[in-house]
Amino acid sequence: MKYMVNGNYRGHVITRVTLMCTLVFLSGFWITNVLLYTQNLGFDASAIVTYYRGSDEEFAMPRTYGSMLEVTHMHLSMMAMVLLLLTHLAIFLPWPMRARVALVLATFGSALLGETAGWLVRFVHPGFAWLKMGAFVGLQLTLGFLVLSLAYYLFKRNGHAERAPEWLHAHDTAAEQHTQGAARERQPAGF
Repeated sequence: MKYMVNGNYRGHVITRVTLMCTLVFLSGFWITNVLLYTQNLGFDASAIVTYYRGSDEEFAMPRTYGSMLEVTHMHLSMMAMVLLLLTHLAIFLPWPMRARVALVLATFGSALLGETAGWLVRFVHPGFAWLKMGAFVGLQLTLGFLVLSLAYYLFKRNGHAERAPEWLHAHDTAAEQHTQGAARERQPAGF
């Protein structure tokens, strides 16, 4: 963990290789996630409604409560682990706290909305198909941004991570400055 905080992971070959391999697998997860969604649901609200609620014209049965529960069970556990890993690594990016918190909340929020939207389409109203599409797009954008950002900072040649691009910087709030100052005051002498 200390290697992530101070940026020294760049100097440790095995840490860089492990992180690189992890990002390769997570990139594959991201790509297959997009492919599975477009194959099963697509970006047409009526196709999403048909997927969840069935269709007499296409002889498609609606999703049962049990099948949706099984899928949700697997998605919640898998997404929790994947998002925990990605957002945990993003915590160490040299960006303002506000940007990192927003990215974490957007990622988890999109994933939760996507899971919830399927249930809403099936059991509440077909109009929630738009929410399903929006949540999916939001999740894929945040996942892609996380993977690319982590890869960028992993492969930088400099000794320590530099500041994020100017468009990502937000002004530190008084509370953040106070917290940083209080942490320095609590540090024992000689450190």
